[in-house]
Amino acid sequence: MSNATSELIDELSRQSAEFETSTPEDIIRWTLERFGDDVVFACSFEDVVLLDLLRQQKPNIEVIFLDTEGHFPETMDFVAQLERDWNLTIVRTTPGPDAAEWPCGTAECCQRRKVAPLQRAVAGRAAWFTAVKRVDAATRAEMPIVSFDDKFGLVKVNPLATWSDDDIAYYISSKGLPEHPLWAEGYASIGCAAVTAKPAPGADRRSGRWSGSDKAECGLHGE
Repeated sequence: MSNATSELIDELSRQSAEFETSTPEDIIRWTLERFGDDVVFACSFEDVVLLDLLRQQKPNIEVIFLDTEGHFPETMDFVAQLERDWNLTIVRTTPGPDAAEWPCGTAECCQRRKVAPLQRAVAGRAAWFTAVKRVDAATRAEMPIVSFDDKFGLVKVNPLATWSDDDIAYYISSKGLPEHPLWAEGYASIGCAAVTAKPAPGADRRSGRWSGSDKAECGLHGE
């Protein structure tokens, strides 16, 4: 590890601790001041809250959408709707030819259809925003607000890390933001169609992801 990277990691550790009581707006502002235009947002398009917050400070922020070629049609329609209505700058990734033998639900699907395409998309960038929250899963409970992401080789910023699901719902309601259409049908966490189900009543909101398996993460935010 170079001295510059080591110093950056130390800086991010201190900054992350300071951000524990900061607003998402303050975290976004610091990131944009620290890294300028060399930042992107990897968006699943359930992430309309962070997308709205980012657009308030950087209307033309580059939004990366990981097209796994396995999304629900409703997801694809929702992406197109927001791209048009919000005048978004969207960069769509697609799987490489090596993904053909790994359809959604197979062992290597997420690596070939999400992780590798995102690695290509963020190569050379300084920082990326994500909308993950600590309450999303036990695997995310201890995640820092800002850190150096070794897997992708840049700074990772989670402005909503400390928010609850109620915080998200209140923001969407108070701002009148559009919601993913499948939420109204009972889906609570939406991924690829082949491996996403509605959670059972009273079950964890992410229990419908990778239905029928013990998988908890796709590899973007943990193993």
